[in-house]
Amino acid sequence: MFLSESEDELEEPHSDMDSESESSLDDEEYVPGGLARGSVQDDFSDEDSSDEEWDSKPKRRVSRKRCRSVSASPVSSPLKSPSRKHEKSPCRKKQHYASTPKKNTSTPNSGKTLSSPRGKNKSSKPVEKKVVREEEDEVDGDRWCNIDEEDVEPLQPRFRPDRDVGPQLNRTANYTPLELFQLFFSTTVIKTLVKNTNIYGKKKYQGHKESWVPVTSADMYSFICLVLYMGIVPLKTLREFWRGSKLFSLPFPASVMSSRRFLAISRSLHMNDPAVEAANEQKKGTSGYDRLCKIKPLYGQILEACYTFFHPHQHISIDERMVASKARIGFKQYIKNKPTKWGFKLFVLADSSCGYTLNFFVYVGRESMSSGKGVSYDAVMRLLKIPFLGKGYKLYMDNFYTSPTLSLDLLQKKIWSCGTLRSNVAGYPRTKRNAMPEKTPRGTLRWIRKGRLLFVKWLDTREVTMCSTLHKAYSNEMVKRKVKDADGQWTLKEVPVPGCIKDYNKHMGGVDLSDALISYYNVLHKTHKWYKTLFYHFVDIATVNAFILHKGICKLQNRRMLTQKNFREQLIVSLAEVGSTPTRSGPQNFMLPASPFKVPPASPSNVPANTPPCPSAKPAAPGVGHLPAYFVEQMTNVAPRYRATAGRRACVVCKRKSPVYCSTCQKTLCFTTLRNCYSEWHRSNGICV
Repeated sequence: MFLSESEDELEEPHSDMDSESESSLDDEEYVPGGLARGSVQDDFSDEDSSDEEWDSKPKRRVSRKRCRSVSASPVSSPLKSPSRKHEKSPCRKKQHYASTPKKNTSTPNSGKTLSSPRGKNKSSKPVEKKVVREEEDEVDGDRWCNIDEEDVEPLQPRFRPDRDVGPQLNRTANYTPLELFQLFFSTTVIKTLVKNTNIYGKKKYQGHKESWVPVTSADMYSFICLVLYMGIVPLKTLREFWRGSKLFSLPFPASVMSSRRFLAISRSLHMNDPAVEAANEQKKGTSGYDRLCKIKPLYGQILEACYTFFHPHQHISIDERMVASKARIGFKQYIKNKPTKWGFKLFVLADSSCGYTLNFFVYVGRESMSSGKGVSYDAVMRLLKIPFLGKGYKLYMDNFYTSPTLSLDLLQKKIWSCGTLRSNVAGYPRTKRNAMPEKTPRGTLRWIRKGRLLFVKWLDTREVTMCSTLHKAYSNEMVKRKVKDADGQWTLKEVPVPGCIKDYNKHMGGVDLSDALISYYNVLHKTHKWYKTLFYHFVDIATVNAFILHKGICKLQNRRMLTQKNFREQLIVSLAEVGSTPTRSGPQNFMLPASPFKVPPASPSNVPANTPPCPSAKPAAPGVGHLPAYFVEQMTNVAPRYRATAGRRACVVCKRKSPVYCSTCQKTLCFTTLRNCYSEWHRSNGICV
């Protein structure tokens, strides 16, 4: 009950006579049926009958006959709560808004002092709550406006970024895919991965028959190369990439790294120092425990690179992203409306025009240092903490984030917002005046402006509610929709659409575009460790962001841009070139163009005088013969019993396995007592032996 200010009235019952005279005047001017003689606001704003008077006045049951009189009458019976049917009747309305005499005063009709009956005070609470709720709706003064009522267009923001929008690189240079990728996986990142992987691998392989071979930076580049390759050529298991059958004859993975080496690095992959992780585990259960300790070094470095090398355009959007995983970890999430229902939830800020991931963070649960305004409010404020962002941005969000409180706080940061809104959020207009009826045609619009906030309701296939700080209610825009005519036939019809909904549909898909670019060639594969899942996702983010930087630079230079598939292919080839050479494969990557075979030039005295010139001999290395060589000659740590078959490849003539290749042509050829494909292939191609 609202009794905060009514105690003074109980102590001095006869001190305020002016309020009684005003209330009697209101009663005399009352017109049944809700028709006021003054302005429209008089219908719903009787401030004299305040909550304090309502709580302090005596309560008495009144008959329907007394309710019809013109003079003031006491409130209706507290024992019966009025039904919806009688709320709109003149009798009931007069009972709710008529001024009631204070304590120890008599009514004009009876001249008797009113007293509340005993034992009936407990039943007065439901009536009080209902009356207070009705008074709030009526006194509010808000009203849903129609489409034909003019709205004031707010001032549009002036876009003032701190840097030039687009890639923050040399706009005249020609960057290769590898150089763009190394902006995110820099030399520092690779060294950190190599260091922590070696520490963990050495510890893990203690006591095993097979000792740990230290990983180098070249090995890590080869590992990332194959991870990206597996996104372009997906198979069910990792070992199938090295199978030699007809169905799985993929020469590229074996030419980059052996299966055993790749799996060893994959099992021991670590992003943080194991000593730091052990110290963090000691803090488990305390406020100092970090749930993301295993990904922290790489996590921070990728984030910094994302907002350093690109500046967003004016339209940005915030949404959540799911990284598929069913790992047994406490912050794994389930969202039923997402295509990926189980996994890690990431809050992402992206550029609406190109899908570039500007900022993101992994959601691990409610944090202790929260603002108290909700998870969605804290997520938006955290994502917008980007250095050198600027002012005048237009932010688009869905109904999980949008709230009047957030929109007003963003305005203080010079960021305008627009988004769908839930009708049960705090600050949403509760008035029912001129609300949208149940059966209304498609395209019906209602709006309310509260200061700098615009609330819009629009009926499409269902009712859509929006909140915006940068739009006008209606700007004479139309959209085509299928509707049924009088005969029940579907026809195209133009219906009005608010500008905020049209812009929302246009600019809200920044995160969805980024998700789509990642999903085309996703490198994610099954793993038992949750932090490896996020590592693969970081590789995806770095690759897609590097591709968007490539598109931005090509657009500035008016050059032809690559597709994402071609971009990834060139990146994979470049990573293989800077990567390590496999210990049990050919001396060269056969997927790459063959480089000149480096041998010392033969002296003229050692060359016979009657030797014919070789047609394929290059001027750079004259006199070099097509000599056979063994793959095993370029290998190390090969047991003697395996030297005869180590590094065998398919012969280009008979397709059988052979350990011999031509040192000049770089072709695998059989050279045995049963098959002499070496001589046959050279003769058929017009090459002298």
